[in-house]
Amino acid sequence: MKRVLIIEDEKSIAELQRDYLEIEGYKIDIALNGNDGLNKALTEDIDLVLLDLMLPGMDGFQICKAIRTEKNIPILMVSAKKEDIDKIRGLGLGADDYIVKPFSPSELVARVKAHMSRYDRLIGKEIQSDGIMIRGLRIDKDSRRVFVNNHEVIFTAKEFDLLTFLALHPNYVFSKEQLFERLWGMDSFGDISTVTVHIRKIREKIELDPSNPQYIETIWGAGYRFKS
Repeated sequence: MKRVLIIEDEKSIAELQRDYLEIEGYKIDIALNGNDGLNKALTEDIDLVLLDLMLPGMDGFQICKAIRTEKNIPILMVSAKKEDIDKIRGLGLGADDYIVKPFSPSELVARVKAHMSRYDRLIGKEIQSDGIMIRGLRIDKDSRRVFVNNHEVIFTAKEFDLLTFLALHPNYVFSKEQLFERLWGMDSFGDISTVTVHIRKIREKIELDPSNPQYIETIWGAGYRFKS
């Protein structure tokens, strides 16, 4: 199920947007201020952000810029401000669309659907009911099985979790520390070098040439990135 984050300080508007999008089958999260919204957008598995421009503390422009530096998920900016300069600024910071209030629920749903479809096409990833397919790699999340060019490859539980997490966040660079904390837990005993070991084992199983990977890149000095 695709997940939409609504960042909107007017609760009644956020709930109305939520109701119409839930009817269409989306899972909705709501953040009523900019700081909470940015934190959710950067740390959780969000597929699209519906971002109000005028927010207390941190405005939509700041949030858009911060999200875009780390993720390439669709961002739809929403505002009552009709001036072209605001649209130009928002789109220039990386927003995918700019919707002027008031707008009809059907327009909102149509734009969300359109950007979801466009995003899936751009990253070349097909989300299936039970998994992910990309360039010959298939990850079946329900059965926890991995196939490379239709041949099943056996993964340990942690290898599967690491591969799936990276594949669900294409083009985003994660440090070893971030991956260790996310998948092993902050309180886990161990060394973050275990991340490097698991990445190497995953490459050996899915890459045609592990020294020249087509799926999981090493970004020197930064971490790892799953190539879409």
